[in-house]
Amino acid sequence: MSSPSFLRGGLTRRRFVTSLAAGGVATAFARPALAGVQQAGAIPAQAATQWQLTVAHTHIEIDRKSLKAPCIGGSVPAPTLRWRQGDTVEIAVTNHLKHQDTSLHWHGIRLPAQMDGVPGISFAGISPGQTFTYRFPVTQSGTYWYHGHSGMQEAQGLYGALVIDPTQPDPNACPRDYVIMLSEWTDVDPQDILNTLKMQSDYYTFRQRTAASLLPDAKTAGGLIPALKDRLAWSKMRMAATDISDVSGIIYSYLLNGQAPDTNWLGLFTPGERVRLRFINASSMTFFDVRIPGLELLVVQADGNDIESVPVDEFRIGVAETYDVIVQPKANQAYTIFAQSEDRTGFARGTLAPRAGMSAPIPPLDPRPVRTMVDMGMGTMQPGQSMQTMQGMPGMAMPPHTPMATLPAAPGAPHGASAPQHTHAAMPMAAAPHPTALNTTAPVPTASTPKAKPPAQPDDTMDMSGMDMSDMDMPGMDRGGMSMPSRAHTSTAAHSPHAMPSSNTTSQTAHRGGHTMGHHTGPIDQAPPPATPSTTPPLLQVDDPGPPPLNVENQNIAAMPTDRLGSPGDGLEHNGRRVLSYKQLRATRPGTDPRPPTREIILHLTGNMERYIWGFNGRKFSESGPIRLKKNERVRFTLINDTMMEHPIHLHGMWSELENGQGAYQPYKHTIIAQPGSKLSYLVTADAPGMWAYHCHLMLHMDQGMFRTVIVA
Repeated sequence: MSSPSFLRGGLTRRRFVTSLAAGGVATAFARPALAGVQQAGAIPAQAATQWQLTVAHTHIEIDRKSLKAPCIGGSVPAPTLRWRQGDTVEIAVTNHLKHQDTSLHWHGIRLPAQMDGVPGISFAGISPGQTFTYRFPVTQSGTYWYHGHSGMQEAQGLYGALVIDPTQPDPNACPRDYVIMLSEWTDVDPQDILNTLKMQSDYYTFRQRTAASLLPDAKTAGGLIPALKDRLAWSKMRMAATDISDVSGIIYSYLLNGQAPDTNWLGLFTPGERVRLRFINASSMTFFDVRIPGLELLVVQADGNDIESVPVDEFRIGVAETYDVIVQPKANQAYTIFAQSEDRTGFARGTLAPRAGMSAPIPPLDPRPVRTMVDMGMGTMQPGQSMQTMQGMPGMAMPPHTPMATLPAAPGAPHGASAPQHTHAAMPMAAAPHPTALNTTAPVPTASTPKAKPPAQPDDTMDMSGMDMSDMDMPGMDRGGMSMPSRAHTSTAAHSPHAMPSSNTTSQTAHRGGHTMGHHTGPIDQAPPPATPSTTPPLLQVDDPGPPPLNVENQNIAAMPTDRLGSPGDGLEHNGRRVLSYKQLRATRPGTDPRPPTREIILHLTGNMERYIWGFNGRKFSESGPIRLKKNERVRFTLINDTMMEHPIHLHGMWSELENGQGAYQPYKHTIIAQPGSKLSYLVTADAPGMWAYHCHLMLHMDQGMFRTVIVA
């Protein structure tokens, strides 16, 4: 049980910072920093190869919320580590927690699997009183971060920034350089939050639609009748259009570099000089929309990789993403760094100023977003619009009805069991992989598995019988089955990533030698072999389970998932500001593996908000086997988000090359945001052997089943 907010004794945040300034706290967190204390947002003056970190409980109070937090060096966030590309680093992590194992994961870092820091997958974890030394070569540069991967410790303050210097001169070097780490803070235990959501999924969702908001909604919808139909449609689906975030500012305080808005973190500048701001979203459940009123933001890096600069006024940063931006304030005045939560229930705030003691006005929160039929995977359809008029529209990728193969639960797992805890300690390290992972043919169901859905009818239509939309005027649609014609599919390397293939289409091809995916500024693990000339593109093998069933683990099927890479996200469209979108991300140099993929893996992001269950393809982690990749295989991952929420999907150990229309200059990312009701794809070169984690980075979604393992061999 965490300490309640009214307990003010012990080491408060203000007292802690004061004591640091007075030199009253021993710096046990980092060997290179023994000579001085690191300020929030500051980057160490020099890179170092050896670090000593100690994880221990410290009583910290932020924004009148007290918590005995598992943290490093007694601070939230943990100290910023600075490395150099080409060096080999050693990080000795000692666990001083009395009764808890701990771990550190190096988010986005390319390293050997046994150094990745995920208990139960890459290593056993760090027991109380023990020390584990991470040792690996640094093959990349840029802005990254590290965090705990045990027992939800990440949500309680176990996270810090990573800054890696390139071997070559940094094209984005600036006289001023700050880390801007966004996060949340609460005195409620994460497990208590999860238990509350399991009992009432909208417990933290306030400002829902009421009778008083009907007239404003009618103006937006184009009339009272469309507004009423929209509300009835959401009611029939037992969903709320205002359900933006699972956990809100009702319980969270939003932090910038560990400081609440009224504390006002300060970064100094001299008018006219360029300032680099390394934004990191270290929160566990919150997306932030970031802007600095009065300044243009030049986005120069995404997830540690250089991109061609994009001038914007605002950008959305999903959980676990990083963006580097450059600003150039010319006036002798203060500017507010304003990061509002996506659901508009709060904000984090800091200040850029030419001297201490200055502040700038804080802008009001934008209107809270409202989900639409696009977020439900219904394309641009509006309540009352005929489904027939939607067919054939660009971006309307209509999947055929293919019953999902029913997989038995993992060995030893009871039917209906949820995913293991964040430590994954329940999974044996040497457990045999599940033999039925991602096959295009269904295994024979066992007595403990749900009954498979009946096969498709000859007209190959999609069964949407679980969605009651009788209130919606859809002439020509079978409301019990929502009949939708399927699309043809040709299984070749030229396959469009925005057209859903049929699940029974699998074509084999001989495996070719692979290339190692690299980074933008330095050497990669090995030189790529020369490309083999070929006039015939390789055939594409497709692993497609088909649309998931509507059941206790899946509440919705995206009938018409759309390409939303050009959208900045819900609540940001047409707001009068230039807002960054994924389509604008273009790498400064071409990717290192030009081969087309030989296999496509289609994954549906699924969940049941009412029961707070999340998974891939309608199954929790405990019911799923691993995704198997051959070493150096070139694979396309296609994500179809059947839910009405954003999901930051993170593949450990390998780059995800987002297919956003930039050709050979597609950006490399470690975390990719799948918008609600959307369909996207990215390429992966499986050049990192071992077992890796693959999951949604919303911590509670991962804990409740949206987690898989990827085995590269």
